[in-house]
Amino acid sequence: MQVGLMAPQGWKGDYDGWPPADAWARTVELAQQAESLGFESLWVFDHFHTVPEPTDEITFESFSVLAALAMVTERVRLGHMVVCTGFRNPALTAKLSSTIDVISGGRFELGIGAGWKRDEWIAYGSGFPPLAERLDALGDHLEIIRAMFGPDRSSYEGAIAHVRGAINVPRGLQEPRIPIIVGGNGRQRTAGYAIRYADELNFVFIEPDDIVERMRDVRERCQAEGRDPATLRFSLYERDELMRDAGQPRVDRLARMQEIGLDRLIAFPTRWSPTLEAQAAFATDCRAAGISLSAPLEPVRA
Repeated sequence: MQVGLMAPQGWKGDYDGWPPADAWARTVELAQQAESLGFESLWVFDHFHTVPEPTDEITFESFSVLAALAMVTERVRLGHMVVCTGFRNPALTAKLSSTIDVISGGRFELGIGAGWKRDEWIAYGSGFPPLAERLDALGDHLEIIRAMFGPDRSSYEGAIAHVRGAINVPRGLQEPRIPIIVGGNGRQRTAGYAIRYADELNFVFIEPDDIVERMRDVRERCQAEGRDPATLRFSLYERDELMRDAGQPRVDRLARMQEIGLDRLIAFPTRWSPTLEAQAAFATDCRAAGISLSAPLEPVRA
């Protein structure tokens, strides 16, 4: 099982009261340390207002953060947990993703979902359609993004979104295209979109036994729909509180997630303490759980 980390960006209160320049310097420091400790990937949230309540505190914008982190790291994969597709035209999302893939040397993965945080949708002028409509939009957007990650000009006429001869050059460095992760726990439409369009299905805050059942169900659907089940990966963004404290309970939880056959686990152990010590302690617990981290690297210096 690969292990990725959330990079602090303020959304969950991790930088409440911090001067913005100091907060950004710490994000860079933690990203470089994460790579040197051997973690596989770094992730950011795609939100504009803090959670659970909107406050006048730091939330760094996600694509900007990833472009900057691409310049101060060498190996780690980079991506979103996950893009709220309603915030951007899907052609723009494809363009942003492709550019970051080039900047990072081919390390970007596009995590994407339907979105849920009503207050920021309303505040930023996006309205807040019912869930069914947000899922309809996600389907159209995935069609457009998949097309724009491929060769040639892209045209698609959907009920909600369209492109007509859209050019996306460069389209990224990875072949055959930038990996796509569909995020969400929906068992019908969300999982169906992952089967149809994605390389990975990302669950959020669910228990190991539930994950095992869902992976089995999705693999059966892959088979029924003519997709090789082995070509779809599964990941989990784990509950923050379960990854907060060092020690045997955290080690046991990590070991259990590896045991059930997850391909990747993403955690935010620095949410309450964005420090090098907290992140290093998490690496220690990963290794105690039998998880192999990559060989340590010397961090890149900006």
